[in-house]
Amino acid sequence: MIIRRYLDPITEINAIRRQINDAFGDLTTEALAKSDWAPAIRLVDRGNEFVLTAHLVGVTATDLDVQVSADVVSISGTRQQPEAPAEVEAKVLYDDTRYGSFQRMVNLPDAVQNDQVVADFSHGVLTLTLPKVVEARNKVVKISLGGTAAPAIEAGEA
Repeated sequence: MIIRRYLDPITEINAIRRQINDAFGDLTTEALAKSDWAPAIRLVDRGNEFVLTAHLVGVTATDLDVQVSADVVSISGTRQQPEAPAEVEAKVLYDDTRYGSFQRMVNLPDAVQNDQVVADFSHGVLTLTLPKVVEARNKVVKISLGGTAAPAIEAGEA
């Protein structure tokens, strides 16, 4: 009878990651060198459009660059570290906030009409409404029993 000892899955994953880093170089260190931190991103498919939200608390609109192509959204910018008032001797006791530059690129599952994107940036949350191109929208086709198809109707019009 063979007795096998199973390790913690996290330990095994870390061992594999170390082996990959040894073979190809430390890719995570290179990624962090280009970007100090990354905002949380949420992408929702609403049928005819995608809605992307990015949590960018502490980033001003002037420090933000958003670019949308047909299938990729790129968000980059900088979060500046606040300066302590000069008249008060302030000592930071604890700061968990990450400062510096960031860049996030999100690949979209379908093409979007990048000239019709609507952006809202309020309370530190960037919301992009990305309408899909007509070909990528869900279409419903009515089939007649006579053998010919009726014209396509977009979902929501039926």
